[in-house]
Amino acid sequence: MKREIVINASTMEVRVALLEDSALAELYLERTSRRGLVGNIYKGRVTRVLPGMQAAFVDIGLEKAGFLHVSDFHDELANYGAVAEVTGEEDVETEAEASGEAEPRDEDFAVEADEIEEFSVVPDEPSEELETEATELAAGAPAAEPTADAEAAPTAARRSRSRRGGRGRRRRRHERRVRIPIEQQLKRGQEIIVQIAKEPLGTKGARLTSFVSIPGRHLVYTPTSNHVGISRRIESAQERARLRAAVKEIRPDQGGFIVRTVCEGLSKREIQRDVAFLTKLWSSILKRSEASPGATMLYNDLDVALRVVRDLFSSDVEKLWCDERETCDRILEFVHTYTPRLRSRVALYEAEEPIFDHFQIEAQIERALERKVWLKSGGYLVFDQTEALTAIDVNTGRFVGKRNQDETVLRTNLEAADEVVKQLRLRNIGGIIIVDFIDMTREPDRKRVTDTLAQALKRDKARSSMLKISELGLVQMTRKRTRESLEELLTDQCPHCHGRRVVKSVPTLAAEVLRGIHRIAGRPPRRDLMVIKVHSAVARYLYDVGARDLETLENRLGIKVVLRSSDAIEPGAFELIQATAAA
Repeated sequence: MKREIVINASTMEVRVALLEDSALAELYLERTSRRGLVGNIYKGRVTRVLPGMQAAFVDIGLEKAGFLHVSDFHDELANYGAVAEVTGEEDVETEAEASGEAEPRDEDFAVEADEIEEFSVVPDEPSEELETEATELAAGAPAAEPTADAEAAPTAARRSRSRRGGRGRRRRRHERRVRIPIEQQLKRGQEIIVQIAKEPLGTKGARLTSFVSIPGRHLVYTPTSNHVGISRRIESAQERARLRAAVKEIRPDQGGFIVRTVCEGLSKREIQRDVAFLTKLWSSILKRSEASPGATMLYNDLDVALRVVRDLFSSDVEKLWCDERETCDRILEFVHTYTPRLRSRVALYEAEEPIFDHFQIEAQIERALERKVWLKSGGYLVFDQTEALTAIDVNTGRFVGKRNQDETVLRTNLEAADEVVKQLRLRNIGGIIIVDFIDMTREPDRKRVTDTLAQALKRDKARSSMLKISELGLVQMTRKRTRESLEELLTDQCPHCHGRRVVKSVPTLAAEVLRGIHRIAGRPPRRDLMVIKVHSAVARYLYDVGARDLETLENRLGIKVVLRSSDAIEPGAFELIQATAAA
């Protein structure tokens, strides 16, 4: 597969496209007015502790307080040395697993790396419903008393992560971590160090964690864990053992490391350089924390261009193009420092044609915002995003097949399964996802579609869970969400339909205008002439189809109504621009 990175930089925004065989696979956007927050580290001040939700709100200096669940809080005395779930682009093996000492837990898990954040150390997370309820409670909205079911929501959410479509493995630990109630660990006004794990979304503040992880080029430093993890994408057992021994030998007494795939083949000196850099960075963060008041940012992650270079630019990327000289120079300097062998693959784009037009990316972005996605066979997908979930409907469309109905349905569903995952990556859709495949009567066909979907999910860095397809053709899945979807990032609510995706028909609007005229004419003072401005489509309908109704209204009220058309007025609105009182 040919992979390229294309960067379009300007003073207003920076856009980064990851191309796979010339097709847009992922898009990242960062505007100057709103930098990404995931990965930033803050000294926060606890503003409210909610025992019933086992969560706290922490002021980190942003518009809205951040949300910290008890499972995301690391108390140094109570939890030091516990093995937290390691999530990232790569599956990670810990020391205990390498030695065969670890015991399997009840659930499977899959690794993640939302956006271009390679790793974060995050324990089991609460459900989004619990987080929403806590946010509303903190904002002063009425909320019911928490029940046992509500307090058990995090556990239920964890248990729901059953089969991961072939992506998972058993998560292992030395021991189960005893969870101390949050009210015994935090109090109002307490200052703690936290990291943003999820961008503020909608009405919610940022999702916080105290399991800090600092990514470098070759390693990820986890100061709250003492364990060494090795990427499972490094297949050689000998190389894995060498890397583990090298990291254990040079690491400090406190803190653990995750060895990334790009570390394969590196010398001990190169690994030591990354260890020294990351531990020194963490020390500077701690020193800054001691001298800073609460609600202060201690560490700002790299901008999107350099994050892409750090996390995505590797030997399997053939070329990195950038159309802005200053940004390109910064990238070259970064590459020269960390991966000098890839320097020749960085190129400045200097042609007259805009870089995204040259690589045909703009058209692909436009298609990614459409509700309907066509398949090569002639079938199509329909995406409907709501606040609670995303529904994806699969249809045969123009595809009628050649032999029989079962074969036609199976081929459409197999093609749709692969395209669904591509669109989830491109559109960055997260949360609950329901895929409505075309009904299949044969169990082997349903299994083939499930396996195809699971195989496609392996290419997606974001953590996801999936249940097998039902007899009705439905697949229920979840995908980790840390930032806004492409639709939320690039679009605003329609001023005409107010986000409903539909507008009232012209006949409906015409009838509403007549009722509005009737309502106004019935109010004093009494009039004999009314000049009304309406949308041109509504005016044409009233003169052509509604002329009789308009005449009846005039006779009933004893007035004359004159319509003026204008495309500047909203279709559902009308405006009284002149009225003459009766003599």
